[in-house]
Amino acid sequence: QVQLVESGGGLVQTGGSLRLSCVASGGTFSINPMAWFRQAPGKEREFVAAISRSAGIITYADSVKGRFTISRDNAKNTVYLQMNSLKPEDTALYYCAADFKNLAIIRYIYDYWGQGTQVTVSS
Repeated sequence: QVQLVESGGGLVQTGGSLRLSCVASGGTFSINPMAWFRQAPGKEREFVAAISRSAGIITYADSVKGRFTISRDNAKNTVYLQMNSLKPEDTALYYCAADFKNLAIIRYIYDYWGQGTQVTVSS
């Protein structure tokens, strides 16, 4: 069973930066794509970014392209989300997700989820 633990959230001013981390444990040899999603109050959870195990496939939501960068360190079983030029509309609970199946990166459906880390951007 895979466990995911996010960290790095916090309060930042508009234009600031944060780096989120997500550490995976249990079954990590079988993890393929990893991703970040977010959910703002009163809104549905939305896709932010995803990365394949080899980092050969990386995708972003249009709303974060050019500002956010996803990366991973398989030796540390960790995926990162570097967030720059943050905006108030980026405020949300950010979730890490992982799956054993490569298709997850296309279907946006992941089996394993973390508890989330809060990001708040003040105007």
